[in-house]
Amino acid sequence: MTLQKTIYLKADKPTVWSYLTDPDKLAIWFHKPAKTLQAGERYEMFGTDSGDKLMWGEVLAADPHDHLSYSFTIGPMGDAVSTVTWTLEDVPGGTRLSLNHAGLPEGAAAFDLTLALDKGWDDHLGRMRASLHA
Repeated sequence: MTLQKTIYLKADKPTVWSYLTDPDKLAIWFHKPAKTLQAGERYEMFGTDSGDKLMWGEVLAADPHDHLSYSFTIGPMGDAVSTVTWTLEDVPGGTRLSLNHAGLPEGAAAFDLTLALDKGWDDHLGRMRASLHA
């Protein structure tokens, strides 16, 4: 199963990139890692309110301002690992940001997880948009 999202942001690619990789910017809209996301490094992200470890994986690729990919695991997925890929594209007036979350568990039993992740990404991307457009 794959989730795909695309949003348009009134910000340049370097600014959007910082929202995908910088711990303080990630904390605004998503979860906070201990350090900047960089290719080849493992990461853990923590709840900004709870401090609980919420997700973890490894940064698979980081091509600044264009492409970021990391493995993605959360507790409800058990041992399953998926892949999140972000693509940034210049558009007149800002950036088109695309998300591809691939390798999610398949089948009826896993569909509730897919629905939760689908809503979660919508909520997170809404917070990113609100912060960048403030």
